[in-house]
Amino acid sequence: MVKMIIDATNLIVGRLGSVVAKKALLGEKIDIVNSENAVISGRRTEILARFHKNVSRGTWAKGPHYIRSPAMLLKRLIRDMLPYKKPRGIDAYKRIMCWEGIPDEFKGKEAKTLKEADCAKLPNPNYLSIKEISKHIGGKVD
Repeated sequence: MVKMIIDATNLIVGRLGSVVAKKALLGEKIDIVNSENAVISGRRTEILARFHKNVSRGTWAKGPHYIRSPAMLLKRLIRDMLPYKKPRGIDAYKRIMCWEGIPDEFKGKEAKTLKEADCAKLPNPNYLSIKEISKHIGGKVD
């Protein structure tokens, strides 16, 4: 099994997710480090309003409960790009791991970055990091 390490710093979540989903469906194991530094493009108020709407839906007792951790939030956004209700999508989702920071097991290894997903390609500087979104919806972020 091929193993790939991707550094998500300043990568657009949608473009990163589409590449990761394709590779996971082809059978590669993918580890995404620095997932809290990935960005979502768009206006700050609109992004935060969309996530706040999802979090405030339902009740605290019955749910639905929404993920607040930056790493799991990124993994959840990637899940929506997979056929996650079918067996091959379930297997592909299990092959994707997201990490906050760089774990000790990946410290000496080289992490790749995706040039086609870099936020420098955006025509305007309207974007927000996963870390800021997580902090806004109540996640425990350092």
